[in-house]
Amino acid sequence: MQITETQSEGLQRSFEITLPASHIQTRVDSKLAELAKRVKLPGFRPGKVPVALMKQRYGQSVMGEVLEQSVNESTQQAMNDRGLRPAGRPKVEIKTFEDGQDLTYTVETEVLPEVVPMDFSALELEQLVIEVGEKELGESLGRIAEANKTGKDLDEPRPAQPGDLVTVDFDGTVDGEAREGMQGEDMRLELGSGQFLPGFEDQLIGASVDEEREIVASFPAGDLQNKEAVFKVKIKKIEESVALPIGDGLAQAVGEETLERLRGKVRERMQQEFSGLSRAHLKRKVLDLLSDAHDFPVPKGMLDAEFDAIWERIEDDRKKDRLDPEDRDKSEEELRDDYRRIAERRVRLGLLLSEVAQQNNIEVSPDELNQAVMAEVRRHPGQEQKVINLFKNSPDAVANLRAPIFEQKVIDHIVALAQVSERKVSRQEFDSLTSEGDKEKKANAEA
Repeated sequence: MQITETQSEGLQRSFEITLPASHIQTRVDSKLAELAKRVKLPGFRPGKVPVALMKQRYGQSVMGEVLEQSVNESTQQAMNDRGLRPAGRPKVEIKTFEDGQDLTYTVETEVLPEVVPMDFSALELEQLVIEVGEKELGESLGRIAEANKTGKDLDEPRPAQPGDLVTVDFDGTVDGEAREGMQGEDMRLELGSGQFLPGFEDQLIGASVDEEREIVASFPAGDLQNKEAVFKVKIKKIEESVALPIGDGLAQAVGEETLERLRGKVRERMQQEFSGLSRAHLKRKVLDLLSDAHDFPVPKGMLDAEFDAIWERIEDDRKKDRLDPEDRDKSEEELRDDYRRIAERRVRLGLLLSEVAQQNNIEVSPDELNQAVMAEVRRHPGQEQKVINLFKNSPDAVANLRAPIFEQKVIDHIVALAQVSERKVSRQEFDSLTSEGDKEKKANAEA
């Protein structure tokens, strides 16, 4: 085999490779002989089929298989001999090949750059630890109370208004036909909450106790999607909705024995939420510092693919008028420049984290992946089997779960080596010190 490097510029590499005709023919003959032991042809015992007949019947397909294997193996050898790692699938073009002659082909590829991680012990990091204050705890309890309203008798009779709790009986039909699930008694609705069919609650505003109304509403989904239903509704009771007082009664309404136990549970949940915010902020700081400390070329093919994925989301946001305010007045050229820089940063960081993982044997275990799948399953009650089947049948879905776990494990490894100090802050201080909704976070959003 003869390998000639024809280009070595930046991350671009080109080779011309020649494989002797004898090498190709030897492999073809070997495969035909192996095949002859198994093939069954009328008039011949297994293993006794003439070579000439084997070549006539199977020579072309075997030759194609041998050429593909030979090209792949020789291309890989050319890379290995030079310590190169392709950044993508090499482009192969056959220059000359005829039966009995040498095979000459060219290979064009981009290679991965040499990545030398910094000394992570030199990183100085500050982790913001958010404390759960009494103000935040009180606000959270207030939201729970607001979500668990109770009814209060009206001081004086009046028509229903937005926010009231209205108790109704209803009987519905579609095309004049009664359907299962379209009848109910003593159903309690908070007007304006949107808990029933779109438009249903609005048509009860202004109704009085004992009044009967005919309401027309459409189903937003399901077998009756976009079909109009006609409901005969009787208003039985109108109450003013009031939030439950923050006390043991509220605690018992949400399944806790006492207010103190409820406060403890809410504090614990808030602490978990705040820890997640702190962790995410530290991760962004680490990535910023890593980006500043490493500068190496990235393969154009990887950069183009990353930019195209980001730009597809940006164009979709532009069509739906969801662009970030700072982007709305920019020209397309300016936007492309901005997001291409983001794409380059992401590719460079991805290559760096992969190198750190490889050097330190960091990988996502099957148990960690299974835990992530089950967490995703629990997020979709009633659709558990559907979600399980999605991950079972979609490698891309599994890869999308593995990627953030892998990234976080590498970040955790880096943080463990860095110099980390802690600073306790309130949620308000945290919000003032961090920049939520920045462009990189926007670019990282799921499609």
